[in-house]
Amino acid sequence: MALPQAAAPCTPRRGGYPAAIMALATDRVKQILSWYSSDNVGVKTNLARLMSHGSLAGTGKFVILPVDQGFEHGPARSFAPNPPAYDPDYHFQLAIDSGCNAYAAPLGSLEASADKFAGQVPLILKLNNSDSLAKMEAPISAVTASVKDAVRLGCVAIGYTIYPGSAARNPMYEELRELVREAKEAGLPTIVWAYPRGALSKEGETAIDIVAYAAQISCQLGAHIVKVKPPKDFVEQGEAKKVFEKFGIATKTLADRVRHVVQSAFNGKRIVIFSGGEAKGTDDLLEEVRGLAAGGAFGSIMGRNAFQRPKAEAVQLLSSVMEIFRKAS
Repeated sequence: MALPQAAAPCTPRRGGYPAAIMALATDRVKQILSWYSSDNVGVKTNLARLMSHGSLAGTGKFVILPVDQGFEHGPARSFAPNPPAYDPDYHFQLAIDSGCNAYAAPLGSLEASADKFAGQVPLILKLNNSDSLAKMEAPISAVTASVKDAVRLGCVAIGYTIYPGSAARNPMYEELRELVREAKEAGLPTIVWAYPRGALSKEGETAIDIVAYAAQISCQLGAHIVKVKPPKDFVEQGEAKKVFEKFGIATKTLADRVRHVVQSAFNGKRIVIFSGGEAKGTDDLLEEVRGLAAGGAFGSIMGRNAFQRPKAEAVQLLSSVMEIFRKAS
């Protein structure tokens, strides 16, 4: 009886997926993976896939395209500036064409197009979402997908939003810990969107002490990657202000503030990426990215600033952002 032939090995290619991950497991990627020593092989393999795809493959830096704004802010506010973006296919193709590490979206968007683009870009399923129709004193997002959905769709990670400062934060923290545990059992890392709000001033939501605190909370809850907003030169908490002044914690430049946020995430041993926020002009946006990179940010997660532009302009912008992070790696 003839013996079965061995399957042909994957051919490594830059950013390829699926490809031989170890072909792109640079010393930097291996160093980052070593920080997650308590995690199983599945989780670390998927982290490696995120770091081994796209234009920044092997550098340990990230540029991720997130498109949850249709759910969070409504379709017209999100997509009217660039009507092709109403189509879920558009965002998959933008992430692929621009060389992003991954594409993140809610369940419906991924289900609409994941089959068509299977294997072409790593996917992150956002497991909770909130809409802007209700104005709540205690912000909390609804769970809109599951870890099983993420596995079914071939995702490499799950995403979850917490609102530190909200009166409803404790149920979110408890829910997150359970989802992190379930995701680990399935071999998936967790990305936490940490957006302080609730019992804070509007300025305080992006204050340096609050953003750093949100990053620390995310790490303590088991986040493998933390997403926060770029912090401002403002300290919200009186007690924190005394400490910042006593120990001379630098906050004057964006790079100073990013450095403190990264330090607050287990002394830089957890991946911290920064959102692009509201739409900005190209020059202002790239100047902000330079500050992020100078402070040691692991990358950017950029939605509206990318997909609300015409396709060619968006690809060029994302390429410029990637080049900034590549030079800083």
